[in-house]
Parts: sequence; structure tokens; C-alpha cells
Amino acid sequence: MREGVQQLIRRILADNGLEIEDLISIFFTATPDLTSDFPAASARGLGLEAIPLICAVEISVPGALPRTIRALVHCRSARAHREIKHIYLGGAAALRQDLAQ
Repeated sequence: MREGVQQLIRRILADNGLEIEDLISIFFTATPDLTSDFPAASARGLGLEAIPLICAVEISVPGALPRTIRALVHCRSARAHREIKHIYLGGAAALRQDLAQ
């Protein structure tokens, strides 16, 4: 889990021109099948000690994509809404093909 969460956060930051100082908070969700660690604990390894992080479990829906972590990032940015890049890694790209980069 650690590697996947850190890869996701690094890509969100890099693709949107963000620095850690731009982050306000991050809300993580994980599918119920992911129980090895908290996504927020994995993110702390990137130096996010001063950023509020919280985790929740996704609703268990039949047919939902398993082993999926989502991150809702609140940040300071001068970019317009349409310029924000939404990051979907691996199989998660199928969730929102209209937004996946």
C-alpha cells in the first residue's frame, strides 16, 4: 500500500505543479479489501507530518473496482478548475476515463 499511495501523491503534486506547502488536507478512501495499513500512514512517509490526513472505507458495492485508494486533495492553487489534473493510476483509470490522464 505504501508504494501505491506515495506514487499517487507524488503524481498529484508533480502533475499539478504543487509543493507540500500548498497542501491543506487530504481525505483518503480505500476499498474494504485493503486492510494492511492506513493510506494516511503511508502518505506520512512523504513528509506530510504537518498536513491533516484522514481515511475512510468506500461503500462495498457489488462489481466495484477492488484494491482501490482514492485521494481528495485540498490545496492552494492558482490554476483554474479545468486546468487541474486528476490522477488515476493502474486499473483506476477505468473509473473516470473522461478525467484520466
